[in-house]
Order: sequence, then C-alpha cells, then structure tokens
Amino acid sequence: QLQASGGGLVQTGGSLRLSCVASGGTFFMYHMGWFRQAPGKEREFVAAISWNGDTTYYADSLKGRFTISRVVGANTVYLQMKDLKPEDMAIYFCAADHDWGTVVGGPGPMNYWGKGTLVTVSS
Repeated sequence: QLQASGGGLVQTGGSLRLSCVASGGTFFMYHMGWFRQAPGKEREFVAAISWNGDTTYYADSLKGRFTISRVVGANTVYLQMKDLKPEDMAIYFCAADHDWGTVVGGPGPMNYWGKGTLVTVSS
C-alpha cells in the first residue's frame, strides 16, 4: 500500500515536501511516480523516479520547481515543491509500477496507487 502525506495550505511562492510511504511489502524494484488532479481536471503526470533513484523524469511545465527523490531502503518517495503557484493546487497521488514506461506515461492502470494528499495554494 502507498500513503501520501505532507499536503496542506501554503501561500503562493511557498514550498512543501510531500512524502509517499510504501507499506505491506517491499517496493525496492518499483519505479515510483507522482501525479496530481486539480478540481474539474484530469489527473496528470508530475514526476517519476526509477527503482534505484538513478533516473528522474518530470512534466515539462514543472521542471526546476519540483524535485522527486527516494530513500530506497526506507520505501519512501518525496516530492519537494517550491515556488508554488495557485495552479499547483490539486490532490497529489503517488503510484508504483514495475514498468518505467507505465509510470512516465501515466496516469493509468498501475500496480499500486496511493490515496492522495491535498495541496492548497492561496494567492
């Protein structure tokens, strides 16, 4: 199971760090991704990280502001977000899959989806 946390209310220009903790098994060989869904919009890809942390991939519009990382032994993935904007407001989800293409091509069916955490950005 995956559980995202760390969401909350932040002002425009602020920062937040989201966490995704995997439990109930080992996620050592899983690629991980973050996705988000804003009110009234489709869920969209945010960032992905390979199973060993060596490779990362970002949505073009978020490069430079968001950073994905993972602690392999701790089954934890982070999403550091800075310079937040009102358009970043969404529910953020983490997901895991054995296939890299599935994660970076998401959202879609994956091995695991976690419950989301809400990020609210005030202007």
